[in-house]
Amino acid sequence: MLEDVPRDPFAEDPNDPASALGELDDSEPLTLAERDEALTDLADVEVFRSLLEPQGVLGLVLDCPECGEQHYFDWDLLRGNLRQMIDHGRPQVHEPAFEPDPADYVSWEYARGYVDGVIDTEESH
Repeated sequence: MLEDVPRDPFAEDPNDPASALGELDDSEPLTLAERDEALTDLADVEVFRSLLEPQGVLGLVLDCPECGEQHYFDWDLLRGNLRQMIDHGRPQVHEPAFEPDPADYVSWEYARGYVDGVIDTEESH
């Protein structure tokens, strides 16, 4: 399932528009604890998606510590960012969602609570 991560359409293209940005080698590799946390987050996102997407939820809304605003991430972008973090120690550059409808996204805490509720319901039957 992880091989479904979108590939760079400009890989090995000498006219890659991102080439003007240069290499982003200023990040350090993840520590083992950070990598484990990212792997756990990736597993959580997969569970969240499997339970929430059929309910019409398009992804998660996360508070950005850098700008103080909320950012909306669809499931594929979340998954791709986590995979990029695990593989390369930094998230991929991405465009923010264009005019997202906040009603289509939930917080991480809501998603976690939803999953916990589903598990509790299953265990009580």
